[in-house]
Amino acid sequence: MRKGLILCLSFFVLSLSAQTIQWRGDRTGVFNETGLLKSWAENGPQLLWHFDGLGEGHSSPAIANNKIYIKGMTDGRGFLFVFDLNGKLLNKVEYGAEWDRNYNGTRGSVTVNDGKLYFISGYGVLYCYDQNTLNLVWKKNLLEEFNAPNIIWGITESPLIVGNKVIATPGGSEHNVVALNKKTGALIWSTPGKGDQSAYCSPLFIGSQQVPLIVTMTAHHILGIHAETGQMLWAHPNSNQHHVHANTPIYSNGMILATSGYGRGSTMLRLANGGRGVEEVWFSSDLDNRMGGMVKVGNYVYGSGDRNRFWFSADWRTGEIKWQERGLANGVTIANDGMLYIYTDRGEMILARATPEKFDIVSRFSITLGTDQHWAHPILHNGVMYVRRGDTLMAFRVR
Repeated sequence: MRKGLILCLSFFVLSLSAQTIQWRGDRTGVFNETGLLKSWAENGPQLLWHFDGLGEGHSSPAIANNKIYIKGMTDGRGFLFVFDLNGKLLNKVEYGAEWDRNYNGTRGSVTVNDGKLYFISGYGVLYCYDQNTLNLVWKKNLLEEFNAPNIIWGITESPLIVGNKVIATPGGSEHNVVALNKKTGALIWSTPGKGDQSAYCSPLFIGSQQVPLIVTMTAHHILGIHAETGQMLWAHPNSNQHHVHANTPIYSNGMILATSGYGRGSTMLRLANGGRGVEEVWFSSDLDNRMGGMVKVGNYVYGSGDRNRFWFSADWRTGEIKWQERGLANGVTIANDGMLYIYTDRGEMILARATPEKFDIVSRFSITLGTDQHWAHPILHNGVMYVRRGDTLMAFRVR
């Protein structure tokens, strides 16, 4: 029995070390941690460590093989940082120019796959680094290569890996969305899509339909693209004032929820013909999350509005608002085990129960470390909540 227990514990530890956390965990914002606290102390959970010196940026951390990967900018130059889980800086590599035109700093997060690190700068350069040596494997300027313009606030995309392909959205009229060989950077396919500019969206892969799908949002459309061939299978109109669609769509059981701010709202689409088409199920201008993400817990979604300045719960199936609550700043939402982890853009961290009955806040505290905006999306890993604010990365014990 003792031997069996040791084997089970060893398998559990190996499973934890094998976990890979990318943009919003697995792009859904819903994590699968166990044994996390259901309430926090009055002044918040224990701060295990913090690192000051990332420079400017809004990108979130990624985790793989017990290492943390995050980007920051100093004096217009981008740096890739590598930490162990105790907050010790293991390495720091300069990779090139970073976005310093407005809301300065790094944008999209690192995607770790098959021993490589993939990320895109605000100037549209896609980098591939070796995970162990941190040597540059290849890089490609997506905007120059595919004749695409940059966008007002800089390219903001976390690369998507599907099989041997890395997916990105230059936003050119001919090469709108592209798939590159993840080992070499060579072009595998491209699609003109609808010719829209890139729209700050990190794409989603859906592999459960008859055809494998890449779903993303460009300036004026939600796109469904065949993941193997690059053929655009469908496009659904989706526009707002500033052509910003920063939230990765949410997928569940044949349904896709796309949400945007700046006067747009949320569109629910149902996939048809094995993924080859879509039909609109419902639309709500009230559910207008700009860039903080929404999460699906059970049959309900949770998040905050943009111009509609309230937090909400809505029915996934109908879009009906179950509750709305004013008085808090807008912000980011992630979820785990029936709880919402909310990070407002005023720096308040909130733990609330995910229930359609009411906005049920359990605990709250303020993030006082760091610099500039509270925009980076937190992540959960192995009982720890990682929060980035500008120059500072923080690790809180939440188990």
